[in-house]
Amino acid sequence: MSPECNESDPLLSNELWNGSRLNRSMTAKSGEGSSGPTESVCSMVLQILVPFVLAGLGTVSVGMLLDFVQSWDVFQDITEILILVPAVLGMKGNLEMTLASRLSTVVNTGEIESTRDMWMLIGGNLALKQLQATVLGLLAFLIVTILAWIADGEMPLSHIVLLCSTSLSTAFVASLLQGIVVVGVIMGSKRIGINPDNVATPLAGSFGDLITLALLASFSQWFYSIMDFYPHVLYLMDLLYMSLIPVWMMISSKHPASQILLRTGWEPLITAMVISSAGGLILDKAVSDPILIGIVIYAPVINGVGGNLVSIHSSRISTHLHLNYSPGEVPDGPRSCLNPCYTFFGSGANHRSALVLLILVLPGQLVFLHIIHLIKGGLTLPSALFTVFFLLASTIQVFLLLSLADCIVHCLWRRGKDPDSYSIPYLTALGDLLGTALLSLAFFLLWCIGDSLK
Repeated sequence: MSPECNESDPLLSNELWNGSRLNRSMTAKSGEGSSGPTESVCSMVLQILVPFVLAGLGTVSVGMLLDFVQSWDVFQDITEILILVPAVLGMKGNLEMTLASRLSTVVNTGEIESTRDMWMLIGGNLALKQLQATVLGLLAFLIVTILAWIADGEMPLSHIVLLCSTSLSTAFVASLLQGIVVVGVIMGSKRIGINPDNVATPLAGSFGDLITLALLASFSQWFYSIMDFYPHVLYLMDLLYMSLIPVWMMISSKHPASQILLRTGWEPLITAMVISSAGGLILDKAVSDPILIGIVIYAPVINGVGGNLVSIHSSRISTHLHLNYSPGEVPDGPRSCLNPCYTFFGSGANHRSALVLLILVLPGQLVFLHIIHLIKGGLTLPSALFTVFFLLASTIQVFLLLSLADCIVHCLWRRGKDPDSYSIPYLTALGDLLGTALLSLAFFLLWCIGDSLK
């Protein structure tokens, strides 16, 4: 075992690593390892395609909704909310996706033997997620406040109070609703014979973004309308969310797995939030730049598609490692760190699925672009140049993300850290940053060559 395994995550050394898993590890070394649920290429494509399209429609809806609400009074007067949008959406997506990935792995590996154990696991994870949502909602507000203050040189108290209440309220309510949905999707998928790794994370991420953005816009507008007359309402709501923190801690500590994550699961979520906030700062500046007009509609689409595809890839690799190897054991090492093309042209099942995911980018984004244009009232397709630049930006983003996923998941496993809890926050946050940056570059290049983006 590698010396790096001295940093082993205790989550990977608890009761999950029982005798049956170690036996699977020995079997894998002899060349007879399990790769999870048996799937043909056709079955895999169909299982991925349906949630991918549904999730893509969710990201299109997010873009259209963001384009609509940016004209509301609160978004016009308190522009810092636009920085908050990627931070809160990224945070909620990370919480939902890591929950979906963890539960999918548990379901696929058959670690839970009774219904009681399953419900204890679900209850502990949902309580943990509410705690994480509350704490990260507060942290998102603090990061956005600091970034806005650095960018503008000032930050009125009324803006600070509204941002805090909006961030906490959105995170708390959205987490509660989406956690229930994620559990239902995973249980339903397993019952009808679908691999949860293929469907749970994209659905959790994209429709979660739509719900979260709708809540954020509604809360912020409501708080904005009562802020001058009933400011105590905002303070009381914040106090209520804070007072529930000990309750969530107590419930989540009842199950061993969530108890360990209570201590060790914060690093990737906090790091991911900082990265997403940087993407939010780019979006905030882009919205006010006439060169980049219209970017707000397309940013959630490119970011959402990239995040959905990389979350599927990460979840599948993680399940494969859980099934076949003990922590610290990586058979050939993460070759994709040296050669990104290995991710798509290797010999394993996950390399084949990575290629399928990359191929889905072009037809998927073409469909989503057309839908956006139709909803906007266009009678023709977007210009050829805009389509080419958008597809190129999206393909580069997904290629980099899938390669990074292969590298990051294996490196985390080599260090004894559970990829289900660590990899997705990093990857989706990098997806937001890469997507926003590449899309801004595409818009700038189109402006330079005189394309009207019509």
